[in-house]
Amino acid sequence: MSGRSGRFVQAVCTAALVASATLVLPAPMAAAAPSDPPDQSVSALLSRLQTLYQKTEEATETYNATEEKLKKQRAKVKKLNEDLADARVALDGSRDDAGRLAREQYRGVGNPLSPYMRFLLSGDTRQALDEGHELKRAAGRRAATVERLTGTEKRAAVLASQARDALNVQEALAAKQKQQRDTVRKRLAAVERLLASMSGEQLERLRKLEQQGITEAQRKLVDSGRLGGSVNPSEVGGKAVRYAFQQVGKPYVWGASGPDSFDCSGLTSQAWAHAGGAIPRTSQEQWKSLPRVPLNELRPGDLVLYFGGATHVALYIGNGQVIQAPRPGAYVKVSPIAANPLLGAVRPDAGRAPMRDYVPPKVPKGAGAGSDTGYGSASAPGR
Repeated sequence: MSGRSGRFVQAVCTAALVASATLVLPAPMAAAAPSDPPDQSVSALLSRLQTLYQKTEEATETYNATEEKLKKQRAKVKKLNEDLADARVALDGSRDDAGRLAREQYRGVGNPLSPYMRFLLSGDTRQALDEGHELKRAAGRRAATVERLTGTEKRAAVLASQARDALNVQEALAAKQKQQRDTVRKRLAAVERLLASMSGEQLERLRKLEQQGITEAQRKLVDSGRLGGSVNPSEVGGKAVRYAFQQVGKPYVWGASGPDSFDCSGLTSQAWAHAGGAIPRTSQEQWKSLPRVPLNELRPGDLVLYFGGATHVALYIGNGQVIQAPRPGAYVKVSPIAANPLLGAVRPDAGRAPMRDYVPPKVPKGAGAGSDTGYGSASAPGR
């Protein structure tokens, strides 16, 4: 989705809240009625909106994963093409050498007599022996030239085949990515239609219902004692946190990884890349490949994953808060850690010692404004 689409969602919400105007458009889902019934409960609207958001996030992270595969495949195709070009240059050189030898033999360069016969017929045995050794070396060079020619021909043929296969894979990935992009756009359009169908009163009640769920989930998590106390980050973790703070206020745009906009995993991956600790691009790969850490041992810089499919991710900043890119229409912000259903946490800098002295970045004014919820239920699980 472009930044314009994200701004459109925000504009719809804002306009509806200010003007309290009721816009009735066709419902986004085929199974639904043409428009939402006037008495439809806000909780049902919220559930439906959250489902659309979650499906959009799943499609976005799938798109991001394909984009990463496509980047690697493009690099592979480029490397194979470079190797193929080098092999063809070497092949041309080997063919030139083989042609030169063929011309020398055609012109009769060198004595046709064997070294043994020349030794018998020569009056200067030392000269005959020297010439014999030279002839043997020449024969060796000819054999090496032929072998090199044969080898470079085979290598060029293999590389040409590999380059064709790699290009086919790249084209297939590009086609798959286009389909995934179209899926995301359709789901975002469904979100926009649903938001536009709500009245200002419904939008305000929906916002309050979301916030109530988040507040209750955060209270339960803190009261449970599962959340750790204050722990300093490592040096690179501190850098990742500072980078994330610098992005507060930038818009969420699906598939974006900066510098002007981000999606959820685009923010976390770029924060760690700028800290000098490269991590996977997608939230699923971050959850799958990075070391797990329990919530009671969280420290700033750790990544917090949400929902059963690890489809949403945020960066922990301490004191039960995270920085995240929540969803389309929202902006990078500071949120309670329990704003979404917690799956777990991972640590990109596992094994690095925490800093002795750490001064957290100053929270920018308005950093907590806007929606906290990502893609799914507004409350965190009790486990």
